[in-house]
Amino acid sequence: MSRTRHYRDLIAWQKAMELARTIYAATEEFPKSETFGLRMQLRRSAVSIASHIADGHGRLTDAENRKALGTARGALNEFQTQAELASSLGFIEAHLSEKLLDLSVEAAKLINGLLGVLEKESR
Repeated sequence: MSRTRHYRDLIAWQKAMELARTIYAATEEFPKSETFGLRMQLRRSAVSIASHIADGHGRLTDAENRKALGTARGALNEFQTQAELASSLGFIEAHLSEKLLDLSVEAAKLINGLLGVLEKESR
């Protein structure tokens, strides 16, 4: 795969970073009882998405990159599940929950696009 010079140039990574920044702000007002619970899970899964995209970009082979992108996609599914739970518990306002879902769907499409390019090139 012809790679960008730096993982920061990947739109998928940029979108994942936006998602992480947004969830950090959104979880700031979570109840104290969630400090080490859902609040931290959301933050960790969001950070994991961007981290795995960057990790994959730095790998030496397309197979390793695919594996890291698959892990990023898994973290994204975790994030969406956790965000939906937080929203249903009333920890995240509806408009912010919608924004998080939109960002996560965009990130998922971009990750899937990267995986598609890698798959095509491996044939």
